[in-house]
Amino acid sequence: MRIARIAWSLAAFLIIAWVVGRVLSTEDKVGSDTGLTTTTTVAPYGSWKSPLTAASLFEAGNAISYLSFSEGALYFIERQAAADGRNLLFRMEHDETAVRQTPADISVRTRVHEYGGMPYLIDGTELYYSNFVDQKIYRVSGDQPATAITPDKLRYMSCMADTRRKQLVCVREDHRGEGEAVNTLVAIDMKLGGEGRILFQGTDFVVGPVLAPGRDKIAFITWSHPNMPWDDTQLRIANISADGLLENARSIHQGTPEQGSANASIRLPRYSGNGVLYFVADWSDWGTLYRLNREGLPELVLDMDIEIQSYILESESFALIAYAEKGQARLARVNLQTGTLQNIGIEFSRLGNFVRGKEGVYFLASTTRSQREIYYLSDNSFKVVYSPGHTTQPDGYFSEPLSVTFPTTDNEFAYGFFYPPQNQDYSGPDNQLPPLIVKVHGGPVGAASSALNLATQFWTSRGFAVFDVNHRGSTGFGRKFRKKLYPNWGVIELEDVASGVQWLVKQGKIDGNRAAIRGGSAGGFTVLASLAFTDIFRAGTSYFGISDLEVLARDTHKFESRYLDQLVGPYPESKALYRARSPINSVDKITVPLLLLQGLDDKVVPPNQSELIFEALKANCVPVAYLAFEGEGHGFRKPENNVRALNAELSFYGQVFGFEPANSLEPANSLEPANSLEPMDSNSLEPFSLTRCK
Repeated sequence: MRIARIAWSLAAFLIIAWVVGRVLSTEDKVGSDTGLTTTTTVAPYGSWKSPLTAASLFEAGNAISYLSFSEGALYFIERQAAADGRNLLFRMEHDETAVRQTPADISVRTRVHEYGGMPYLIDGTELYYSNFVDQKIYRVSGDQPATAITPDKLRYMSCMADTRRKQLVCVREDHRGEGEAVNTLVAIDMKLGGEGRILFQGTDFVVGPVLAPGRDKIAFITWSHPNMPWDDTQLRIANISADGLLENARSIHQGTPEQGSANASIRLPRYSGNGVLYFVADWSDWGTLYRLNREGLPELVLDMDIEIQSYILESESFALIAYAEKGQARLARVNLQTGTLQNIGIEFSRLGNFVRGKEGVYFLASTTRSQREIYYLSDNSFKVVYSPGHTTQPDGYFSEPLSVTFPTTDNEFAYGFFYPPQNQDYSGPDNQLPPLIVKVHGGPVGAASSALNLATQFWTSRGFAVFDVNHRGSTGFGRKFRKKLYPNWGVIELEDVASGVQWLVKQGKIDGNRAAIRGGSAGGFTVLASLAFTDIFRAGTSYFGISDLEVLARDTHKFESRYLDQLVGPYPESKALYRARSPINSVDKITVPLLLLQGLDDKVVPPNQSELIFEALKANCVPVAYLAFEGEGHGFRKPENNVRALNAELSFYGQVFGFEPANSLEPANSLEPANSLEPMDSNSLEPFSLTRCK
């Protein structure tokens, strides 16, 4: 009997071991922080179920901007998903409670230069703001209802209160005439309103006005076509007369070569308490800090190879700066007398918008683990004082960005942030590497940052790797690096994204046969051009991307109407280059699936750019889908539209790469070449219904 019991025990043990072995063939044990064990399911990359849904990202996706401080209170703009993406103005006092100051149906936002700028001003008990719908300035006095004080067809931003002369000094954009809008600096009577008296005119653009402490001087930045503000700008100063007009307006002379005799991007003028004018310029290749000396010539304050993003003068002796170094942001204090720098605290991902409070400084910042929040700094100690409502990222589903430098063409280097797949509940099959999504920033001289982007985590938590590229031309790496894009747009950034993918393949981090590329605006152009002129990618997603450079050169807004002169060449003199680099003219070379998403109210990249490429690919029987959104401009603001777009993109990749997305998406259709698209139901999560070419 004892032998029988031993035999049965041994048999039971072998059966249990066999069952466990079968379980572990699909699940791996991993330790948790509690010392217990959990299991990870082996599943195809891309199909992993994630707590980060498109709805959770955008339905609670609020964002803050435009800080100011007045009468002991902090003011800021918060774009709220619950208000259909409108910008609401809030006031926050010492108890850190934010109280809304504008109605939920009003969006405080200006369209100067189409991209906007500072849209409100607090002057004691008076509030002035720009209403996005009609672009008029409204005044709210005490408990009185808001009253429009400016006429139609005029836009305003960056207003300042010249209380001595009872006027607002504002940047104005006049759309009343034919042709391009006219940008000027104007003065508006605080009580009577009106269109404003012109204080300065004659350049294509004017921005950034600041008043000296005694209100007797003003400084501002100007530039003209074909330059952009990061190319060649002028710092101008003028005296203000008793009747509020400008006198002796003059441009700052650069002086000797050491002081900067060449052209430069000059920005962020700021007056110190004793009237010394500071500013940022990139004469030395890097955008660093200067001031005007007693002779009125530029004097270098901070001699370092860093890009200053924002700063504030704390006193006559110290400035607080936010600077970028290889895509990372740092907070530092600069001794204005010695030109030395001391870093403060942690390394941020994005940082700026300093405003002085009662005893310290408020600023906006984000990290790799947090979205943009309001911080308060006193001495060398800072804390978060306000976080907008947004989705949090569980640790087990968080992908930490890896800052990388990779070789590209011409024996040069480019940069980026690599995010590996991360989901505590899943792992990929042993014989597979993850698919890759390459992100291309807009601009096209913008920059990728390591700031927490839940849309990136949306992909990595489902089993994708993501590579956010800073190609040559990106901001934050010096003027020379930025200028490498001129006049090579449509060439070197394609080389860089291709080199980045090839480098990741060599590192064994991704499956090079399952690489997709996504981008918006200028990044969308890189998507389309990469599909047309390289064979690196198997799919692409373009958000309001550019397909025809000639059409863009003839049909875009004033701010960027001559930008292509720098990026490609003067038009029509360089027409051959425009045609050669336009994806629409090489549409026969695009043979992989493409998803196009477009706002129908987009003034920066008009809808015809997406429509042209869609019709051409459809005629060529290439799998293609086009989703157009009513009421959306250059960038989607309504949560439901962002949800729909991201879900469509996920389903699109599922069809391309052969996996079924999780999180209750409808089953992916099989990909077939298409020559027609059936209309998409507004409640469907499927991006398209494909039919076979006849």
